[in-house]
Amino acid sequence: MTKGTAFHPDLRIARFLPRSVVSPRSFRLVRLLFRLVAPLLPRTSDTLHLENGRRLQLHRPANPVSVPTPALLWIHGGGLVIGDPRFEERRCAGFAKELGIIVAAPAYRLAPDDRYPAALDDLAAALDWLARRPDVDATRIALGGDSAGGGLAACLALRAATGDGPKPAFLLLHEPMLDEATRSRPDPDPASLRMWSAAANRFGWSAYLDGLCGPVPATASAARASTSALSNLPATWLGVGTADLFHDETVAFARRMKVTGVEAELFVVAGGFHGFTTAAPSAPVTRDYLARMTAALARGLGLPTR
Repeated sequence: MTKGTAFHPDLRIARFLPRSVVSPRSFRLVRLLFRLVAPLLPRTSDTLHLENGRRLQLHRPANPVSVPTPALLWIHGGGLVIGDPRFEERRCAGFAKELGIIVAAPAYRLAPDDRYPAALDDLAAALDWLARRPDVDATRIALGGDSAGGGLAACLALRAATGDGPKPAFLLLHEPMLDEATRSRPDPDPASLRMWSAAANRFGWSAYLDGLCGPVPATASAARASTSALSNLPATWLGVGTADLFHDETVAFARRMKVTGVEAELFVVAGGFHGFTTAAPSAPVTRDYLARMTAALARGLGLPTR
């Protein structure tokens, strides 16, 4: 990422935002705040519990496009150490309403209490559960996520490609956390970052991969995937801002996918910082970005936009 990156003019809120929302010292406090605030948020989804005891928010459309219905498994962000699907309520409800699809947003175990592959195991169980539902078209399930959730979605797709379970039809990767190698690369200019810093990134990856021996597998860090493994992925949409710590790895991942023949659409927001769609939901640049993301999901599932 270029040093001194200017923020998008629609994102003037950036000057008031922290450079990171979590640190090794604060993550448990942030996690506690999430736990206290989440039940107070407006909610239209149903809260379910899967066989493994993990919680899941299920969003059903008022008017499904078909029965059985296409679906999206949406994975929340939080750098692998914080987060809750109830904070993704508005986005998931929007997908369900606008596209007439079922959206499942699972909770998953977090590091450092539970390391790789605990989160991936929880998400694989959620995908299997979603595919078994009689009201879901198992051949038209998309995987998507924000930040760490985007990285986990890519990892889950790589794992699904070689397994016997359901195969995703599409990937929707929003500012994805893909490459653990960022832990050892030079830090960008901290003044150009918001919401997620290089230090927080090192902590998140190190907490998640702690105890892992040998090379980091692609199901832990999707950027580690071989060319042949990438070729098994479905069509993918990737979105990121130039002022996001994950900009370079997202662009590199999209390029590698295209080389393998995978249909990969990359949309880059000049001056977009990490989490800008949440921090500035009504900004024109955010509305345009979300409209593009929703339209891409519709295309990926073979649906008209409403």
